[in-house]
Amino acid sequence: MYQIAIVHDIAQAIVGDITPSNGVPNAENKRAAYSTFILLICSCKFQELWSEYENNASLEANLVKDFDKVEMILQALEYEIEHGKVLNEFFISTAGKFQTEIGKSWPAEIISRRKSRLTNKC
Repeated sequence: MYQIAIVHDIAQAIVGDITPSNGVPNAENKRAAYSTFILLICSCKFQELWSEYENNASLEANLVKDFDKVEMILQALEYEIEHGKVLNEFFISTAGKFQTEIGKSWPAEIISRRKSRLTNKC
C-alpha cells in the first residue's frame, strides 16, 4: 500500500494537487499526472503500481484512493476552521466515492464533526 501511495504522490508533487475548484477535467488531471510520472520514472515496478492504483486493482489501491480523499477533506476542514470559510465543494466531490469500509468510516467522522462545528457556529 505504501508503494502505491508514494507513486501517486510523486506525480501529484510535480503536477500539483488538482482540486474540484480548479475546474480541470478528471481525464486531463490523470493525463498530466501520468505523463509527469512516465517522464520521471521508467521503472516497471512503478508503472505496475501506478496501473494498480489507477485501475482500482487491489484493496491497497482502493485504500490509497480513499486516504487521498480523506486528506483532501481534512485539509478543507482545517482551512474552513482557520479562515472561516465554507468549502462544501470538497465534501460534495467525495460523497459516495469511498470504496473501503475504513474509507467510509473516516469521512463520516470528519463530516459529523464538521456539521457539529457548523451547527454550533450559528
